[in-house]
Amino acid sequence: MGETKKKWFKIPHTYGIIFTIIILATIATYVINAGQYDRVEVDGRQVVIDNSYHQVASSPVSIFEMFTSIPLGMQAGAQIIFYIFLVGGAFGIIQATGAIESGVQSLVLKMQNRGILLIPISMIAFSILGFTTGMSEETIIFVPIGIAVARALGYDAIVGTAMVSTGAASGFIGGMMNPFTVGIAQGIAEIPIFSGFAFRTVVYLFVLTVAITYVMRYAIKIKNDPTKSIMYGLEQKYAGKADEFATFETFKLRHALVLLTLVAGIGVNMYGVFEWDWFLNQLAANFLIVGMIAGLIGGLGVNKTFDALVDGMKLVAYGALIVGFARAILVILESGVIIDTIVYGLVSAISHLPQTLAAVGMFFVQVLINFFIPSGSGQAATTMPIMVPVADLLGIERQVAVLAFQYGDAITNSIIPTSAALMGYLAIAGIPYEKWVKFIWKLILMWLTIAAVALVVAVMIGVS
Repeated sequence: MGETKKKWFKIPHTYGIIFTIIILATIATYVINAGQYDRVEVDGRQVVIDNSYHQVASSPVSIFEMFTSIPLGMQAGAQIIFYIFLVGGAFGIIQATGAIESGVQSLVLKMQNRGILLIPISMIAFSILGFTTGMSEETIIFVPIGIAVARALGYDAIVGTAMVSTGAASGFIGGMMNPFTVGIAQGIAEIPIFSGFAFRTVVYLFVLTVAITYVMRYAIKIKNDPTKSIMYGLEQKYAGKADEFATFETFKLRHALVLLTLVAGIGVNMYGVFEWDWFLNQLAANFLIVGMIAGLIGGLGVNKTFDALVDGMKLVAYGALIVGFARAILVILESGVIIDTIVYGLVSAISHLPQTLAAVGMFFVQVLINFFIPSGSGQAATTMPIMVPVADLLGIERQVAVLAFQYGDAITNSIIPTSAALMGYLAIAGIPYEKWVKFIWKLILMWLTIAAVALVVAVMIGVS
């Protein structure tokens, strides 16, 4: 009678999924014919020569070699891994100063009496954090504030959550300066970091505008008739709890200086990328400088600054180390000399399609993979080494391959149950997963459509 029902299916751990792929890759070296393309260096990057694929001697990977592929993958992905750790640590320092939280709360409180205008303003603010800092799991701490304000304005928890989460998600999808997805993917693709900025900005504006309109329409509907709320009947459980969330420190001068330091640091990174050919090492170093200055300005002192640096690194350890595990797959495929055979098979399967449809196909492959590997950096490390030569052989710009990854990775994070950020803010908000899906699915379809159209346009105009 009091027994709990056993779950017959449990979503596997992401590392478990990656390790399973490592095992399958090892088995594949015994099954798939070894083969290679010839490559030449063009403008400093290795490019596959079309029609040069040929079979070579088989080189299967042993079980012990399968396990050694993991430390080898860590070594191969070291630059990306340490980049993630250092940038995560720098943002950990900025987070510890309380500047972002206090700034957001100050904005929310000042706009509280302006009702519906708070939705677009909040979503724009969070979208900026999304495309500059790659804000994802960090949105969780802001959800209670959004909900408190939304309820005070006559909306529900879904509006409060969407103000924060879909705003940040819109920026994450845009990804113009996202160091954890676009930056890493472009590094693997051997194209300039943060190139294609203008095209991404245009797509971002479409994505954000649709999201704002979507959330505002829902908010207006339930404001006029609360029974139309997806959360109607559950809201009473949280009634009267709005005030308990206003716990952040009042916005002060030092908070403003920290935010100005962050903005200046991002500006320097942008200039460094475009004028000084900065890459991951220089970007990480500059973020570290920004973090150190922010810690001192923010009143943390030396010891707390380094404590916050370590805490920030801990938060990104999951995503950073998964890059090494994902690179282990590539190590095995290269050791078994079958990665080019896989590329050859993919190209053969879609070579008869127009380039535009091939690009859209790459996008939906990334959407599927994102369910199993929701870590953006992990997905980039897993898929980009394969997608780049596929794009080369199909005559598609590498930038388009990065776009396909970027949109495929980002959009469904707002609906898939394997997304840690999504499940985190739904737990904080007290919103059942099925209720959120009922609210968000139409927006996800709109975003997917925008991305597919954007990829077609990118191919047609030759975004590079």
